Amino acid sequence: MTATWMTSAPSSTWRWTGHPSTPGSTCKDDFEKMISGMYLGEIVRLLLLRLAADGLLFDGRTSEVLRRPSSFPTKFMSDMEEKDTGQENTQNILTELGLNWDPVDVRVVRLVCATVSSRSAHLCAAALATVADRIRANRGLDHLKITVGVDGTVYRKHPTFSQRLQAMVRLLAPQCDISFLVSEDGSGKGAAMVTAVSQRLALQSRLLEDSDSDEEQQQKLYH
Repeated sequence: MTATWMTSAPSSTWRWTGHPSTPGSTCKDDFEKMISGMYLGEIVRLLLLRLAADGLLFDGRTSEVLRRPSSFPTKFMSDMEEKDTGQENTQNILTELGLNWDPVDVRVVRLVCATVSSRSAHLCAAALATVADRIRANRGLDHLKITVGVDGTVYRKHPTFSQRLQAMVRLLAPQCDISFLVSEDGSGKGAAMVTAVSQRLALQSRLLEDSDSDEEQQQKLYH
């Protein structure tokens, strides 16, 4: 598994050129690997190795643990980006990884984590905003109100991911009012979809009840 520096993109990005389970590399694969919680920790690990190799981290030295693939789970990012305990968490994790660090290393590692997670949230937001705005345009609406079912550990557990995602969606799709509904009863696309559909049906039912109530009141006024 290797990483490469992409200079052709609007903003330089890290991605995989290969993966044991994916012989080829497609745009869809690249997009998934830049946003999925399955890969974010590994992206950070590869970046830390590169920065250390360039002499910008850990006095140019790494550790056997950090050089081991998948040794930096995405959960580490969440722990490091915690507002109140992030610095202490980072120190403990770097020690656990067998690294010799100083306060500057801690700040840089936290910045790397924040940059990778922010990029993931913003890319998710761009895709979501594009789809929502296309739905609005196809329906001929000036303003769209829609509920999106979401699931996944990164969205639910990362301290800032959901806020970054929602803020960027509002910025990119100002004519769309998007509500996010977290699925707590299961995982995967199916659970999120069922949650979103249930929410939509409940909203339609309330609107229908309100409409019936208004009609009854109007009939009473006429009689």
